[in-house]
Amino acid sequence: MTISPLGWLHTLGSLPAIPLAAYMLFKHGRIAPATGAGRAYFWFMLLGVLTVYPIAHRPVSTIVATVTLVALLVGYGLSKWPGRPRAAHYVETAALSLSVFLLMVPTVSESLRRLPAGHPLVTDMKDPLLLGAQGVLLLLLLVGVPLQLRWIAKQRPALNPSAA
Repeated sequence: MTISPLGWLHTLGSLPAIPLAAYMLFKHGRIAPATGAGRAYFWFMLLGVLTVYPIAHRPVSTIVATVTLVALLVGYGLSKWPGRPRAAHYVETAALSLSVFLLMVPTVSESLRRLPAGHPLVTDMKDPLLLGAQGVLLLLLLVGVPLQLRWIAKQRPALNPSAA
């Protein structure tokens, strides 16, 4: 399986978003849009998402790209909203965490299906290794987002009226 020039742009353009997301999750506990890493994450993710459309081979790729784009735009849009409602910070965090999840699912799937070159670890979409890896990513999302929201509530008591 060869990669087209646009495929390389997609892959190499979105690849920096992975360490940027990991850095922000460890440093800030969430994707932090106002930081330099947050701004870079946005642009690399946007490049990755927009380049999916012309290279997508399956309808699910277009759906994932669209949901990722919406999550990215909602998260970053809410971060720029002056005088935003109290719940906006929570929605921003959940949306941007979803964008990381939607980045990692195809990344892990494609990596397992292509590497090592010539002898990939996974040859079938129903392979237990692939399903297990995707399950771990889903578990991280389902556990991670509530933990992030709880942490935000503790850090920002003004957002949580019951903490007063």
